[in-house]
Amino acid sequence: MSGHSKWSQIKRQKGVADAKRGQLFTKLAREIMIAVRQGGPDPSANFRLRLAVQKAKDSNLPTENIERAIKKGSGEAGTTQLEEIIYEGYGPGGIAVLVEALTDNRNRTVSDIRHNFERAGGRMGEAGSVSWVFESRGVLAIPTTPKQAEEWALLAIDAGAEDVQVQDNTLEVYTRPDALEKVRRALEQQDLTVSSAELSRVPKTTVPLDAETALKALKLLDRLEELDDVQRVHTNAEFPDAVLEGLQAAS
Repeated sequence: MSGHSKWSQIKRQKGVADAKRGQLFTKLAREIMIAVRQGGPDPSANFRLRLAVQKAKDSNLPTENIERAIKKGSGEAGTTQLEEIIYEGYGPGGIAVLVEALTDNRNRTVSDIRHNFERAGGRMGEAGSVSWVFESRGVLAIPTTPKQAEEWALLAIDAGAEDVQVQDNTLEVYTRPDALEKVRRALEQQDLTVSSAELSRVPKTTVPLDAETALKALKLLDRLEELDDVQRVHTNAEFPDAVLEGLQAAS
């Protein structure tokens, strides 16, 4: 699944350097608001909030924006009624696509998402139609070199990681969702730099795509991620290296 891991890595890098930073910041703030609403405004007692705040800091969201989002989530500074919804569908080549959304208008969101699936020659599916393809896991990314990768992979396993994978100059560390924070702390105590840490939906199996289909699939994924109501997009597509190299050069 190297073609999938490399796509995930490029997507993370693009997120950090995204030119549409205002849109990225809005999505990060929304995630904080939802986390507060579900588990309260105290990060020490709310794992999802700790994770959302850390991700916001990793993406350089200003501290005042983080504090404002926490207040909005707790109702101190006015609030917008947001609803979490997961949409499922099939893209070019029959790939599975899972779309996580936060919306204050369900009808608008489903219409926008359906339009993009159909535009790409795909279709939306019923609840549960593709979610079984994915499993929730913690994913950490650590910049590394070939010389360091093996040693750091062993450190990650010792810290509680379930699996590791080296992709170019990045060590990807996979954990149980509830072990993500523990493993991150353990690795940082070893002076390793964790460039990102998040809960993700990782495919159990992937679908290899040819170059033409891969380009169509990437356009669909990009269009979905550009929607204001969409927080994250997951797929089980495995992209050819040549296509991903072109994508990386353009980002």
